[in-house]
Amino acid sequence: MTMDHSDLTTEQVLRRDIPWETYMSTKLITGTGLQLLRRYDKKPENYKAQLLDDDGPSYIRVLVSILRDIFKEETVEYVLALIDEMLTANPTRARLFHDTSLANEDTYEPFLRLLWKGNWFIQEKSCKILSLIVSARPKPQDAAIANGSSKSKELTTIDDVLKGLVEWLCTQLKKPSHPSRGIPTAISCLATLLKEPVVRSLFVQADGVKLLVPLISPVSSQQSIQLLYETCLCVWLLSYYEPAIEQLGASRALPHLIEVVKGSTKEKVVRVVVLTLRNLLQKGTFGALMIDLGLPQLVQSLKAQAWSDEDLLEALNQLEGGLQDNIKKLSSFDKYKQEVLLGHLDWSLMHKDPMFWRENITKFEENDFQILRVLITILDTSTDPRTLAVACFDLSQFIQYHPAGRIIVTDLKAKERVMKLMNHENPEVTKNALLCIQRLFLGAKYASFLQA
Repeated sequence: MTMDHSDLTTEQVLRRDIPWETYMSTKLITGTGLQLLRRYDKKPENYKAQLLDDDGPSYIRVLVSILRDIFKEETVEYVLALIDEMLTANPTRARLFHDTSLANEDTYEPFLRLLWKGNWFIQEKSCKILSLIVSARPKPQDAAIANGSSKSKELTTIDDVLKGLVEWLCTQLKKPSHPSRGIPTAISCLATLLKEPVVRSLFVQADGVKLLVPLISPVSSQQSIQLLYETCLCVWLLSYYEPAIEQLGASRALPHLIEVVKGSTKEKVVRVVVLTLRNLLQKGTFGALMIDLGLPQLVQSLKAQAWSDEDLLEALNQLEGGLQDNIKKLSSFDKYKQEVLLGHLDWSLMHKDPMFWRENITKFEENDFQILRVLITILDTSTDPRTLAVACFDLSQFIQYHPAGRIIVTDLKAKERVMKLMNHENPEVTKNALLCIQRLFLGAKYASFLQA
């Protein structure tokens, strides 16, 4: 299969002339079929639309029967291009495939077969058309009336179609048939199909969730914005389904989603990710993980931006509320960490409580003294006197309670920063800066005298 062949466009294919008469003479098309095709083929858009309004199911019957009986590649491509053109112009025409007059036609079978058999143009169009037809089918309560007629032959069932589609889509995500279009096509169809609970279940059974995770990443080009959006849309649809949530939890989905929100300016992307995070917040360990990944700070900065979408603003408020509830349930050190990471310190009970420092002092060593480093950065960056005073006090507590406190704080170059604050105009800041410097110079043994 040559490369140019797989990059055919619908427009190019529709320029071909198909010898319908020959097919009739070899009995592959009926006389009526030929008449309908002559009336429809190569006509202006508005004229075709009128024919479909008047007699849509007859046209569907002819086109599907050609796909069923004729295997010449050019003709198969042409018919798929006709159907694609018809559905692109008006997606609600997918309902025509479910007309009661077609109850004994196997309208799904040709598309399902072509998913695996054809070249890329044929696969892509079959997937797109099949996804639209399946989504437009009458749901069970409507179908009871439609299926009154007894089926004479075994038709392809909706289960066969959905299983086949999900299998093909997962295969594309693992090993795309087309280098640049395989994955976007699969994701685009998934975003349509995952609205259905049964597809969510099939997708999870096929272990599909982990195939989405690598695609959740901040984008560089316009082309991939749509892919990112549709991937996040898939994850959002899956976030309503418990077994999928478990798989999302086991993957690296959450850090990826948070990275996307940090790096995205597109409102529709931010919105679908925030809605997903809101769904996941109450599940399993997601809440604690979101707090660790700095989501409370991120929500603060998102709320400060001018979004026009009401749903997004509401979801941000709910996310903020939910994260705060989670923070309330955290251990005292987790709360302390949040306070430091948010950069607003206050004299809450922990700071002066010797028990807090004795129990948690080794936790300050996590992530290469991350929290201690942030405290020291606050001395450089904060303009709030209360925050500066508490940061100086906390550093002095660390020096007092950690066996190597003085050495560590000195190594992290905190001394110069605290010295600067000894000339601060706010007396609370200067008092605590002084306490910190004294502990640094005198060591813990003497420092305990200075507590009064």
